[in-house]
Amino acid sequence: MTTGVGGTGVVGVLANGPGPTVMLRADMDALPVREETGLPYASTVRARAEDGEQVPVMHACGHDMHTACLAGAATVLAGARAEWSGTLLVVFQPAEERMRGAQAMVEDGLFERFPRPDIVLGQHVGPLPAGWIGYREGTVMAGADTAVIRLFGRGGHGARPESTVDPVVMAAATVLRLQGIVAREVPPQESAVVTVGRLQAGSKENVIPDTAELGISLRSYNDEIRRLLRTAVERVARGESLAGGATRDPEITWDTPAPVLVSDPEATRAVVADLAGHFGADRMLPMPLVTASEDVGRFGTAAQVPTVFWFWGGLETQRVLDALADGTFDQLPGNHSPRFAPLIDPTLGAGVEALTVAALGRFAAAKP
Repeated sequence: MTTGVGGTGVVGVLANGPGPTVMLRADMDALPVREETGLPYASTVRARAEDGEQVPVMHACGHDMHTACLAGAATVLAGARAEWSGTLLVVFQPAEERMRGAQAMVEDGLFERFPRPDIVLGQHVGPLPAGWIGYREGTVMAGADTAVIRLFGRGGHGARPESTVDPVVMAAATVLRLQGIVAREVPPQESAVVTVGRLQAGSKENVIPDTAELGISLRSYNDEIRRLLRTAVERVARGESLAGGATRDPEITWDTPAPVLVSDPEATRAVVADLAGHFGADRMLPMPLVTASEDVGRFGTAAQVPTVFWFWGGLETQRVLDALADGTFDQLPGNHSPRFAPLIDPTLGAGVEALTVAALGRFAAAKP
């Protein structure tokens, strides 16, 4: 075991004779969300964010389940060394939510300091029936771009708006104009998302501030649409600043992008066959494109090997099936919800089993 890889990443290597190197990856960071699950073990932790603000912390995306499942699978495989031959590489990755962790581990020499894998396997828990497996060949999850836009006005008294340049109005107009990008610029046969998840301005109702700030998230599935979205966001921000009489051009800062996640088709078919053999074909669920993003693909790209990624469920089976039947699926507590609480049983066991079965299948497939 080696700690501190790429910041707070942890890497484990279990050498067990000749054979392929199979990498299992779990992400382990949390989110600035106040937990509302009502569980006896609900998080009460607070931490300091990058901007210095104290924020609540919750594993609202299920990364605690991911980490527990990887630790469990490593334990099972370590105790069953007579059943396989090769090298197991377990990677506990930080900073997936910021789309920085995988790249940071690669840049810290992940594949120079440790065995280079022949395949990368990863999974994600979600609002599917507990113990069911969701899969898709090829493109699985969207690429992501995030931007911070700072708009500049001239502050003053709220009772004398004529003496100011109001960045709050400028920000509101920008938010509304951004909603037209997908509706009017992205071809209807393509998929894309533009979300303004943060709008911050001012500190008192009767004071017009000098600045306003927007946090923007973009999702797309190819480079052409990605460029279109980024260009349009910058154009809208500058246009609304000009229209609002801004005192200077906006500051637009782009964060580390996440690549489109592609689950190698041939390798995915092999893994899905193994999982179906273990869980049963009736618990295998073909997935549509997912507009959320993941940075796990950076590992396979850096190592130049296939990546296989799947989902598995964590909610009560009948509850999910009923919601799908009556059109209320989107009302279920999903990832990033303060009420997202995967069932421990059978979710934890299924996640351990899925990683273990997939790894054993890859070791077995390499036997002469």
